[in-house]
Amino acid sequence: MEETIIKVGTNYMDFVSKFHRTIRAQKIILVYEGEITQTITKAFTSMTENNLDDAIDSLKTKKRVYHVMVECLQNVSKHADDEETGEPVVPGRGIFMITNNEELYTITTGNVVSNDKIATVKGMLDKFNSLDTTQIKVEYKKMIKESRLSEKAGAGLGFIDIVKKTGNNIEYYFEKINDNSSFFIQKSIINRD
Repeated sequence: MEETIIKVGTNYMDFVSKFHRTIRAQKIILVYEGEITQTITKAFTSMTENNLDDAIDSLKTKKRVYHVMVECLQNVSKHADDEETGEPVVPGRGIFMITNNEELYTITTGNVVSNDKIATVKGMLDKFNSLDTTQIKVEYKKMIKESRLSEKAGAGLGFIDIVKKTGNNIEYYFEKINDNSSFFIQKSIINRD
């Protein structure tokens, strides 16, 4: 029987090979790009559970990974904007990655945001990143109380919750796409216990 060889462009095959090596080198246990829905969030939670090392990770670490993962996915789902117009889109679309090494987990998300929102998002993140543990707890309680009174007061609650749960600053980056929008990357680190 003659062997059939399917030819695919060399550039594409090279991309796949490099992508695979990058995933292994960066210890990425999950990567996804697309719409972020409740169904996708549940699937990621299940897949991540299967990839966490029961022998190494404490229940506390696992709970923090799940909590931060869900919070990050909800942020993308609720706050992603359209690349061309900068207007909100539902469900949100973005990228999601979890990496795992001997000392920590990293959860990274990326989504399009309107350029009009950048200053507000930066302001919140810089504020929360500058607070110590006691100040974070006080600000978090204040924001929870205010969010019960108005939906707008809850803006940034997800960010402060992540800083509170992880004990680490949120790293972030904005890359301009066009006059209406930018790509927002958020990185959260969860230390292993």
